[in-house]
Amino acid sequence: MTNRAEMTRRDILKSGAAASTVTLAPGVTLMAFGGTAEASSRADAGKRWGLLIDASKCDANCTDCVTACKVENGWGADAEHGHVSADQSPEWIRKVTLKDKSTGREVSAPVMCQHCEEPPCVDVCPTGASMKREDGIVLVDKHICIGCRYCMMACPFKARSFVHEPITDQNVQSPRGKGTVESCNLCAPRIDSGRIPACVEACENAGHSAILFGDLKDPESPISKALKEYDSVALRADLELNPGVRYTNL
Repeated sequence: MTNRAEMTRRDILKSGAAASTVTLAPGVTLMAFGGTAEASSRADAGKRWGLLIDASKCDANCTDCVTACKVENGWGADAEHGHVSADQSPEWIRKVTLKDKSTGREVSAPVMCQHCEEPPCVDVCPTGASMKREDGIVLVDKHICIGCRYCMMACPFKARSFVHEPITDQNVQSPRGKGTVESCNLCAPRIDSGRIPACVEACENAGHSAILFGDLKDPESPISKALKEYDSVALRADLELNPGVRYTNL
């Protein structure tokens, strides 16, 4: 039986997405994505990538999605090594616990950049560093980010972080830099090479299957079918941002 991850991988490959690399030094390459014109042109406007998170399947004691994001994108080590304080630590994805005061029911769910259709971070960015790809992925171009942090103030989900200290031993597929803003990029380099986001893969491997990834524009994709079958909500739906991340069973 084909699992959900493999089904989504086939959907990605059908889009014709292909990775592009830039050589930095012999044996070292930097994945070109997000902020560059070349990478943005690779994004398929016929698709909109998104996530559906089922809080009833999310184990409150599991943080595999957070760990996978840290490993994939190379963030978190600065705080773990004491280079920055806890309140300055980057946080591309975090687990939150929600409690219904009337019933006492508690659920846990990950929160990350919601990849809005109308992203406030893009609206306030003075340089265009905060941008949205044709396929709906919201990114930060580190080459033109001036660190003004307007986008951090505009984001209603507290999904962006500022890099306070120099970065060493970073992952070449996810470049970071002191004085720039960063956030979940939906693992754009993985998607462009036909893979699924690291958090989704980790959740599948843990046996929870709480995060479903796919093309929101394809009515036959597993995520679109799930959204038709189950009630779902958007965080801060009152803002009418139409995020690409939806939640069910909150």
